[in-house]
Amino acid sequence: MRLRLTVRTSANSLNWENVLRPGRGLIYDLLARGAPQLGERLHEHGWGQTGMTPFGHSAPVFPSARRRRGTYAVGGTGALEIGSPLPEVVEGLAKGLAGQSVLDWGGTAFRVETVDVLPPPDFTSGTAVLRTSTPVVMKGSGQDEHGQRTTRQAWVLPTEPEFPAYFEANLRRKAATVGVDPDVTVQAITWVGPKRSFCVGQGYKPGAAVEAQLRGTPETLRCIWSWGLGQANAAGFGWVIA
Repeated sequence: MRLRLTVRTSANSLNWENVLRPGRGLIYDLLARGAPQLGERLHEHGWGQTGMTPFGHSAPVFPSARRRRGTYAVGGTGALEIGSPLPEVVEGLAKGLAGQSVLDWGGTAFRVETVDVLPPPDFTSGTAVLRTSTPVVMKGSGQDEHGQRTTRQAWVLPTEPEFPAYFEANLRRKAATVGVDPDVTVQAITWVGPKRSFCVGQGYKPGAAVEAQLRGTPETLRCIWSWGLGQANAAGFGWVIA
């Protein structure tokens, strides 16, 4: 499930480093207001047997903003989405938003105009075609052609041979984290966007937006839609277009 925030700002741009980075802190701030014990648990321990953090967010999008070279265009009315496969997390976020008329997005004020609940699609067929608006990031083995590990920062792009197996394993770990059927498979990766890198902490994470066809139980697919694809969803990566 997701919350879609309609926001307005008088700013005209964001630095690229602030396109995704403020989202994780904003979510924890909202949980501190609306569900403090849950927020503390997620921050300290994650969730379930894997300790993953089951929430994600989009980049803020302002369709009518005028593009400016070297910056991310904002201005006027836009949208920001936050979501989680756990109803209690979404409820905590909604409570945290109650009475919040202005959000601080990395020093830029977003005035909240509306908050709408977006339930996931039914996925009754057991298949889903999901496309992301932000890059999907995954770490691979970091091994060379001789099987020797050469790096721990082994980001693997969707066009590389290792990607599908690590991508599918991540989806199964997510399902196990929230207690749904982990038998989810990647049928095909049908589109890959250009390589993009965003700084959300220490250093940049490289990846690319993807469109992937998945097969699994409807409940599992709904959870993935609500959470995101790939790793670092809490930092805004791999957000699925509604």
